[in-house]
Amino acid sequence: MIDLKPENVAEYLRQAYGPDARLVDLGAIGTLDKQGIKRFGYGKPLLVRFEAGGELREGVLSVMRGDKYGHQFYWDRAAILMFQFETSARLPRHVRPMGLGYVDADNRLVPVTRPREFFILNEKLTGYDYFLDLDRILKGGFRPEDLDMARALARWMAGIHAQKRDDPDLYYRHVRNLIGASECILGLIDEAFPHPCGFLPDAAFIALEKRLVDWRWKLRGHAGRLAAVHGDVHPWNILVEPPDAQGGPGAPPRGFSVLDRSRGEWGEPASDLASLAANYLLFGLLHNPESGRLTGPFAQLWNALFTEYLDASGDAEILEVMAPFFVFRALVIVSPEWYPNHPAPVRDALVRFLTRVLDASPFDWMGVNRLLEQP
Repeated sequence: MIDLKPENVAEYLRQAYGPDARLVDLGAIGTLDKQGIKRFGYGKPLLVRFEAGGELREGVLSVMRGDKYGHQFYWDRAAILMFQFETSARLPRHVRPMGLGYVDADNRLVPVTRPREFFILNEKLTGYDYFLDLDRILKGGFRPEDLDMARALARWMAGIHAQKRDDPDLYYRHVRNLIGASECILGLIDEAFPHPCGFLPDAAFIALEKRLVDWRWKLRGHAGRLAAVHGDVHPWNILVEPPDAQGGPGAPPRGFSVLDRSRGEWGEPASDLASLAANYLLFGLLHNPESGRLTGPFAQLWNALFTEYLDASGDAEILEVMAPFFVFRALVIVSPEWYPNHPAPVRDALVRFLTRVLDASPFDWMGVNRLLEQP
């Protein structure tokens, strides 16, 4: 609930309509019952009467009720209200919006006027993109500390995934988004591939989508796994400290920071693990493209990641639910829009992986080459 005081409404009106704006009356719709303003509830609109520019005006002040249908968080509800503010006046006979704003931590009403785009200001971090390490390894510069970094990333993921939450609806939402969101599986199929696609026919996409329906229902039985997640763990979202920050032999492993948390605060831990692992898989195939197998230093990174994560988390069940999250990440890294220059053997191996992985439950990370090799 939001504590709303008339003086806060009056200050909002002055900010939104000018210094001469004056609150005339405020109360529950229909009655102007002053008791209604003691606790401003979600879905409980208030009638606001005010003067501005010498004109007496009326408006209805309301906030959106949170629910389990994709509106659990204030940023969900903000998106809906922004949409209504921007588009309602363009629809004939629709109520006209008079203002858009937010209630801050001190219960002050802050107007948002004429929004065009939103921005965020983040702190500046030191370090360089982790993919540069992987590119160095690809060119033959594998170092022992690269395994330390993979293990450190595994421990970091296990640490954040240890934060659990009992909320099945959020888990179901995470799975729905994985399959149906515009930036996840179905969105990628529609937008990140030509149709027809030379290396993956539409019939294969159709079969993949049908199998994912079965997986959606399978994952419903794992809602107790809901945990804190990053949502987009890949080498372009990780900054690592430069080598000179190590401080010489025997120093602790280099530190790292992460960027761009995505797709919700809570979800399935397999989404993070599959995201990073898929990039080790990609670089491994690029390291020896003609083989169609994960071998060499990237196989070592893959093994270090899984071994360390499973030891640190104790979560063997993650292997039972991982397959559809690998499908999402495999669609990204095989897409000709995102990666137009893959050698044909690399793309073919990734296609074999994403079309076979849904049959691999529990996922056999030690036998991944069986999903990559030609029949």
